Amino acid sequence: MIDSWDILSHHDEADYRIFSVRRTRMRAPHTGREHDFYVIDAPAWINVVPVTADGQLVLIRQYRPGTDAVTLEIPGGMVDEGETPEAAARRELREETGYAAEDWTDLGAVSPNPALQSNRCHTFLAENAREDGAPELDVGEDIETTLIDPAKIPALITEEKITHALVVAAFYLYEQHQRDP
Repeated sequence: MIDSWDILSHHDEADYRIFSVRRTRMRAPHTGREHDFYVIDAPAWINVVPVTADGQLVLIRQYRPGTDAVTLEIPGGMVDEGETPEAAARRELREETGYAAEDWTDLGAVSPNPALQSNRCHTFLAENAREDGAPELDVGEDIETTLIDPAKIPALITEEKITHALVVAAFYLYEQHQRDP
């Protein structure tokens, strides 16, 4: 049976504003061997699956420097300190798309990469989404909003037009909710 490892020490390595890196010295319970692990600590993240009253998904296109590509995604972002995941979801939807929604459902959360990261990504369904003003983009954002028929999502994923892993996970949670609300 696999057990948790014993934590021997923590050392903060670096702080980069949106995440920090720590080194944790741990001991394996079965072998007694020690090893340093590097963990990225970041705030919780959110994703929003916005659906308009006529059933269209509100998606965004934006440039992502990590892959040097423009991606097709759903709105999302970080949970600010003192903010709940749902409040962050409402804020990010409004800021990135100019849309607001009446009905909100928590679809669940995933661990983005538990080998390296300590945070969780929460996904919310925002139903009856409607335009509510102009987007209020952050300095590092340049976003185009587009409406997509939900029936096209599986093909967009298969054709690698949607490649963001957390967006694919969000659509899985959305699909499960649609099957069993």
